[in-house]
Amino acid sequence: MYYRQSEGKKRGKRGAAIDPSGVDAGKRVKGKKRHVVVDTLGLLRPALVHPANVQDRDGGILLLDALADRFPLLKKLFADGAYQGPVFGKALAKVRPQLKPEILKRSDSAPGFVVVPKRWIVERTIAWLNRCRRVAKDCENRIRTATVFVQLASIRLMLRKLCNPS
Repeated sequence: MYYRQSEGKKRGKRGAAIDPSGVDAGKRVKGKKRHVVVDTLGLLRPALVHPANVQDRDGGILLLDALADRFPLLKKLFADGAYQGPVFGKALAKVRPQLKPEILKRSDSAPGFVVVPKRWIVERTIAWLNRCRRVAKDCENRIRTATVFVQLASIRLMLRKLCNPS
């Protein structure tokens, strides 16, 4: 293969150094995962972006470890079923022993979509963040850039809520 520029052979098609995207085998998607912590109003606190092949419980522990310095008085955590089990519980007890998780499971008996209190707050925030094209399309090569765009989308959301408090 002939390259017009000699550096093209070394770099490849997408640049010198890009972060791995990963593949989530459970959902069969390639790309990145976003872990977010929101308050009861749906406003983003910290966010963490990592390759899709990192388990949810492992990414949750990384996020809560980063959360420890900024919110030391946090007492209760609402989480979905991906964060249940002894592995997450032991890691959480090591990182944040005062934090008590409450797992919000969806109802298996109810057909279709059912609103579960507290769980819809995170889903609504993710939908708000996905209104921004750079967040929704997952076109970033670097994880830190993807994290910044999630934070910028959150800032945009908070500014809109301040300007239009309806």
